[in-house]
Amino acid sequence: MENPFDDTYFMKKALIEAEVAFEKGEIPVGAVIVINDRIIARSHNLTELLNDVTAHAEMQTITAAANFLGGKYLSNCTLYVTLEPCQMCAGALYWSQISKIVYGASDEQRGFKTMGTKLHPKTEVVAGILAEEASLLMKRFFLEKRNLN
Repeated sequence: MENPFDDTYFMKKALIEAEVAFEKGEIPVGAVIVINDRIIARSHNLTELLNDVTAHAEMQTITAAANFLGGKYLSNCTLYVTLEPCQMCAGALYWSQISKIVYGASDEQRGFKTMGTKLHPKTEVVAGILAEEASLLMKRFFLEKRNLN
């Protein structure tokens, strides 16, 4: 029997978090961290609410997952995030030793690939899962922001 808990399933959960961010006026990035097909952490960007440039969705989920697991390493965990992590988040993911990162839309300007940021050598990366949905949400957010100003 096929496992229903695939990358698309969990990316949809991250997209729900991104929608929550959108509704709060935050840049719509959502993330979940999974271990053994179970979500152990979920969040979205909180930079505006917390007035904190480090309050990215990834950073929030790393902290929550580490608290859940009772340790700083996220081996055997997968991060699902709607946008390619920036170099700050990639650095934190490196130190967390996360096993896998799955992201939706690429960030051609600020993504870790463009910035040349290294991930942990054992971290697997999968790109482009529900990329169109994630990208459309970002475009809608910035279009609405421009129309309000």
